[in-house]
Amino acid sequence: MSETALKPDTGLDPKRWKALVFIALAQLMVVLDATIVNIALPSAQVDLGISDGNRQWVITAYALAFGGLLLFGGRIADLWGRKRAFLVGLVGFAAASVLGGAANGEAMMLGARALQGVFGALLAPAALSLLAVMFTDGKERAKAFGIYGAIAGGGGAVGFILGGLLTEYMDWRWTFFVNVPFAIVAAAGAYFVIREPAEGRNRSSLDIPGVLLSTLGLVALVYGFTRAESAGWSDGLTVGMFVASAVLLAAFLLVESKVKAPLLPLRVLTERNRGGVYLSLGLAIIAMFGTFLFLTYYLQVVQGYSPVKTGLAFLPMVAGMITGSTQIGARLMTRVAPRLLMGPGFLVAAVGMLFLTRMEIGGSYATIVLPALVLLGLGMGTAFMPAMSLATHGVEPRDAGVASAMVNTSQQVGGAIGTALLNTIAASATTAYVAAHAADATTPAAQKLLALQSQVDGYATATWWAVGILVIAAAIALTFINTGAPSASQPVASGGGKGADEDLQVPVMAH
Repeated sequence: MSETALKPDTGLDPKRWKALVFIALAQLMVVLDATIVNIALPSAQVDLGISDGNRQWVITAYALAFGGLLLFGGRIADLWGRKRAFLVGLVGFAAASVLGGAANGEAMMLGARALQGVFGALLAPAALSLLAVMFTDGKERAKAFGIYGAIAGGGGAVGFILGGLLTEYMDWRWTFFVNVPFAIVAAAGAYFVIREPAEGRNRSSLDIPGVLLSTLGLVALVYGFTRAESAGWSDGLTVGMFVASAVLLAAFLLVESKVKAPLLPLRVLTERNRGGVYLSLGLAIIAMFGTFLFLTYYLQVVQGYSPVKTGLAFLPMVAGMITGSTQIGARLMTRVAPRLLMGPGFLVAAVGMLFLTRMEIGGSYATIVLPALVLLGLGMGTAFMPAMSLATHGVEPRDAGVASAMVNTSQQVGGAIGTALLNTIAASATTAYVAAHAADATTPAAQKLLALQSQVDGYATATWWAVGILVIAAAIALTFINTGAPSASQPVASGGGKGADEDLQVPVMAH
């Protein structure tokens, strides 16, 4: 940090870089939790006597609460103040994690996971919006969001590593307890270091109809995709959930256009740059989350890797994420238009996906998986950084929380959709492969080989879809996002009280 940045007359918070450490730590905790529990689930299921039919609810309970309440959480952060929401979210998330780790049965585990989702929905938008209101210098903002983007993108893969280590060498309960030290350090640091700009509050009355409609609409959408994975797309309840979601979300948008103090001001959503970020990032996450799952099963079930070895196999992607975010994205952010980082970034990730379509039994890690993960990491890391920054760029400070919630919502809903959609495609391809080749598998050894080959064929088929989704995400980023490169020296966000159009008149968001 330069000496000039410490001078009070710059208007910049002198403790902002220290604050970034604790905000990033909290974000890492939330992102880790999304994947760390997946590794622990088989062991937890046996210990707690959870049936095969109900085990998905360990994941779904969290996803429903988190995805459904994100917009509400973002609005609460704007109303209470981001620092207070951040601290309450941290403490609540840690307490829910203790309950999960101490669970003595199915009901206690599912309740703990839902509570984690509730407090995560408060914590995640508060963390991102704190960055948005604390880092207002263009060059510094690029660095800060580069670090945040690397964590948001790579933290899931780190979760596989940590989950494997804790499950294999300690106990599945530690995949919950590990959140407590993260939360204590982040909360203590944030309490003493974070100083939120006073003019950033939005003290308007809470939009109760908007809260109910958006929460129910998002819950119906996430549950519909989750149910489709197990019951199929033509299942009556699955279809009913999608119809209900469409009706509820349409009603939500109608209400938001009419009420005086909306939960989601449509100005946040309809500005083409932010809209392009939410849509392209959501699609990219659909592709990424499904691929994480396939690759985990491919390495463990087909290739015979242990949980720890599987986690370590993801390390090149983490390195690629960090390199893409901090070395490519952050360095070019003040020189290159965001769309020229996001579009090519998604395309590089799509090339990485292409390598994974070559998965086979006994396939080489060095020639198939390694280049795929490096390219995925570099591409997504480069794209995530400008996406995270642009998601809150140009919004009035009073809207920063809800704008942050929207980018988290697009990721969470994208993750739920990706897992369900790509899993369903993979399962259909696997079934078709077995039907076509069953007659040739006449011995137990041949039948075992067929089972593995059919799984690999299913993964490869779904990965082709993921490639296509990433190409569409790149096209949306290149066509929707038209803002220029941020200025390295001028502020990127202005104070409260000005209209949205006035906020967009700084060079960063010039149309």
